[in-house]
Amino acid sequence: MSTNDKAVAAHVLRHLARAHAKGRATRLDQLASDIGVRREDVRGVVTSLDAEGHVDARRMRLTMTGFALAASMRECHLASVRIPAPPPSQLHVA
Repeated sequence: MSTNDKAVAAHVLRHLARAHAKGRATRLDQLASDIGVRREDVRGVVTSLDAEGHVDARRMRLTMTGFALAASMRECHLASVRIPAPPPSQLHVA
């Protein structure tokens, strides 16, 4: 099963916003564990969000645009980070 990068990005933004609101620092491995995906997946998403200007990857903190995005998703139901595997084929070979 692979991950949905857009859903992972939404979860990363929301988790970083919560941590910031509580005054806590967030590490990459902790973030990956909380979301339930591999560190490599979170690292790739954080790198992309950093390139877009929404996250400061060095400090693992949101920028103002990242905080605005997280705030706008506050009440939204986030999609699952996992992409479900397709059902097995129904072809029966004799």
